[in-house]
Amino acid sequence: MDARVKRTGGLIWPEEGVTSAVPYGVFTEQAVYDEEQARIFRGPTWNFIGLAAELPNAGDFKATFVGDTPVVMTRGDDGAIQAWVNRCAHRGALVCRELRGNNAAGTYTCVYHQWSFDARGDLVGVPFRKGLGGKGGYPADFDMKQHGLRKLRLENYHGAVFVTFDDAMPGFQDYIGADGAVDYHLQRILKDRDLEVLGHTRQYIPSNWKFYAENTKDPYHASLLHLFHMTFGLYRSSQVGGVNITNGWHTVLFSRSGTDSDAAITETRDSKLRTYQADSYTLADPSLLNGRKGEWGDDVTLVIMSLMPNLVIQQIQNTLAVRQIVPKGRDAFELVWTYFGYKTDDEELRNIRLKQANLIGPAGLISMEDGESSVICQQAVIRDQNTWSCIEMGGRDVKDADHLVTETTIRAFWDEYRQLMGY
Repeated sequence: MDARVKRTGGLIWPEEGVTSAVPYGVFTEQAVYDEEQARIFRGPTWNFIGLAAELPNAGDFKATFVGDTPVVMTRGDDGAIQAWVNRCAHRGALVCRELRGNNAAGTYTCVYHQWSFDARGDLVGVPFRKGLGGKGGYPADFDMKQHGLRKLRLENYHGAVFVTFDDAMPGFQDYIGADGAVDYHLQRILKDRDLEVLGHTRQYIPSNWKFYAENTKDPYHASLLHLFHMTFGLYRSSQVGGVNITNGWHTVLFSRSGTDSDAAITETRDSKLRTYQADSYTLADPSLLNGRKGEWGDDVTLVIMSLMPNLVIQQIQNTLAVRQIVPKGRDAFELVWTYFGYKTDDEELRNIRLKQANLIGPAGLISMEDGESSVICQQAVIRDQNTWSCIEMGGRDVKDADHLVTETTIRAFWDEYRQLMGY
């Protein structure tokens, strides 16, 4: 055995502190997946569950997940947003079986035995509690206050709602690194904005969720996988941009289109990359790329924020979206896209956002390839669980970069992942 390696949980990992390689078994082993649910999703992390704008009215609710645990986000009569585990305190059935809606009555009733709960998750009704005709019923000391739903600690951070199972966690802003680069970019898009939800899409991807987490932290692939990015210049590795890392594994990737030098364009053309075909493709409707420049008071045209463990927030040109990663097993996850704008948008800007939404999502001119890249990775690592990947572009360390030819942000992910998982 290589002297640098050690065996942990059946997988052979590089020596502690080495994050430029991981064993492929981390994407395929059921034991790893089960451990992630306890140590990551239900551990010391804040998990995104939705936008507050998805629940604009009292009585609105949305069913979602933290890891693979079903949860429900509600807005009560007092306007407060709450979240609770979607599992009846009686026999464990789902309480809420609808994806979203408005519950004007304010109670959520389990279909199995009709135990009912209010928007905060408190038990408010138990059929036959005192029996029927003097028979049956619950014991005299049965206390309804002791049988509410599991409530989750919640923070609404500029309209993005996060929950945690860990009551000892620091606040959300400290979790992502207060006033750091990720916090800056998050506030740039969300702070003092009244969000407007423009729509949703959902896609099931037969791949481990971590392949997608890697993908959204990876500036290296974007020029080499996405023909649309490269050919039409929305993003190229030669543009001005960089990556930042805060509090371990939260990352932001940003770039400015139109900043390629003539020399870089010539070098790209001469390299004959499959993804650069400026001489072959044109757009039948060039207005797709005619956004509104300087909307955020700068010239940044692409921002991909990855807030671990389950949220990606993106600005590509003028289109905005959150992407929630929902694991569905060791080899499947659901990706929930929520497109949004601002209530102050004029009609022209709203139409720009809607048109540019064609760039992203399950069939987006750019994003469709990210789902496929996760799939082909999953298909290829089905065996050889202790073979390692190679994540050395830009070095083997973890640090910010003022360019886009690096995998340092992926190494940051695995560094924090190993610490949380005890590998």
